[in-house]
Amino acid sequence: MYDTLITGAAIVDGTGAAPFIGDVAIKDGQIAAIGTPDAPINASANEVIDAKGALLAPGWVDVHTHYDGQVTWDDEIDPSFSHGVTTVVMGNCGVGFAPVAPGGEKELIELMEGVEDIPGTALYEGMPWGSWASFPDYLDYLDTRQYTLDISAQIAHGALRFFVMGERGLAHEPATADDMAAMAKLTEEAVEAGAVGFSTSRTIGHRSVTGNEVPGTFAEEAELIAIAGGMQNTGKGVFELIPAAAAGDMLPLGGDKQTTLEEFEMIKRIAQASGRPMTFTQVQVPEHPDVWREVLSRAATANAEGLNVRPQIASRPIGLVTSLATYHMFQNRPTYIGLKHLPLAERVAEMQKPAIKQAILTEDDEPVTGSNPMATLHQLFATVAEHLHPLENPVDYEPDPATAFASRAAAKNQDIHDYMYDYLLEKNGKSFAILLGASYVEGNHDVISEMLQHPATITGLSDAGAHVNLIFDGVAPTYQLIHWARDRSRGEKLPLELIVHKQTLNNAELYGFHDRGQIAVGKRADLNLIDHANLKLGTMEVRSDLPAGGNRILQGASGYIGTWVNGVRTRINDTDTGARPGRLLRSS
Repeated sequence: MYDTLITGAAIVDGTGAAPFIGDVAIKDGQIAAIGTPDAPINASANEVIDAKGALLAPGWVDVHTHYDGQVTWDDEIDPSFSHGVTTVVMGNCGVGFAPVAPGGEKELIELMEGVEDIPGTALYEGMPWGSWASFPDYLDYLDTRQYTLDISAQIAHGALRFFVMGERGLAHEPATADDMAAMAKLTEEAVEAGAVGFSTSRTIGHRSVTGNEVPGTFAEEAELIAIAGGMQNTGKGVFELIPAAAAGDMLPLGGDKQTTLEEFEMIKRIAQASGRPMTFTQVQVPEHPDVWREVLSRAATANAEGLNVRPQIASRPIGLVTSLATYHMFQNRPTYIGLKHLPLAERVAEMQKPAIKQAILTEDDEPVTGSNPMATLHQLFATVAEHLHPLENPVDYEPDPATAFASRAAAKNQDIHDYMYDYLLEKNGKSFAILLGASYVEGNHDVISEMLQHPATITGLSDAGAHVNLIFDGVAPTYQLIHWARDRSRGEKLPLELIVHKQTLNNAELYGFHDRGQIAVGKRADLNLIDHANLKLGTMEVRSDLPAGGNRILQGASGYIGTWVNGVRTRINDTDTGARPGRLLRSS
């Protein structure tokens, strides 16, 4: 007898093969049998699910998340859990929480808070500091916990460099031969203990709340090659990297030190030294709108020559979100500062008063103190207000640029900031707007379409668990199925089987997760059963549910009939079943 039998589903198996109608039987956490209309599974099961009209796919594998702190206090792991993700990789972008010397947590929290916009108060109060020191200790602690999905972790260059070099590492001093040897050894130990990779960031846009770049940002190539050598000794793990110039030239911050193409040539040398797969951020940036295509071409050539270098791309433009409950252009106006302590409804009521509106619109911003990169977002939103688009339901992430706030304000004969003020008060202060940035240079998704179809690319960059009040791409796995495989109207759609492959087997194979990502006999029963015709994103909202009452943006989904992790159903009709079969996944 099987544990579960799913019958008559449209099976998209994760390999890129076309969908077929069939049955899937689950036994002891694995896929035990697959049937077809000509050879159906004729056996009993504890639970039989008629899936006629539904899509059955492997669980999503998200390789770019930042749950490093959240996994120590939370077992639900949203937003990923609500969107069919069954395996996550965290520890990206060179930031993480191990190894950590006694008293060293402050610097690591400041890095995570600045780079990934996760409230420091949540990290101080929510994490059980003192439960680990080394990276193997950190993994052992996570191994005691249970989750809705499987988690895995990479060792981060920022934490590693600070642990080995102390203040010299924070000050970006060159690593000595002894420093490099120590970092290589600790990386080797971490991967042997189960780290699924190593990550580093080389863009000066990644800064702590003190304004300091991530340790390792300016590391010499010899340092990265030494660490790659530590990985080579294990024969395991992925080297993840945010290149200099990944988000543009960063001229307002002084400019990144290398070009994208220079970074790519270095990536190839690291891949040669490590013998391991490399994945790195690749988006289209306005300063160099065609360089991404050259990088993808060079990656294809390098892979044909025996390397494994995988540009990591996003399935929608990376956008910055603004709302009255998060970051917005008026947050540093003196009159608004006097109101910001009020509950949202009361704040809206006050801001609707003509005298309050007049004061806020005519005031200068209070000066910014400190070096927190998030402290100047109000200036950014004021500058780009005319380019914003509303985030309505259903959400359109491929709007015509002609429908941006500039045209909407003109239609109402309003100044753009006056229009922005009124917009933020709509829906009782719960309206959201977005600036569509990277990979939206031409005002459509044609570049993203080409990236998704390129055989070298990895679909990622969701940043799930991070940027909790600014960027909300953790729902990308659901969005991909809706936009690319069903609803796109301003360009060609993409095959459903391609979209599923790019977020299942393609990602699983990169990280050596050979037991998942595909519907095949003997593979793990990590599955999503989806009402694809009616799949949709929910309404975006701000919740104060982080430790210490920290805010975060969340957005649910409807259409997930069921999600299974290791054969256990974790969601039924978009609702948490309470099951926690997820565990720490170690490198193998």
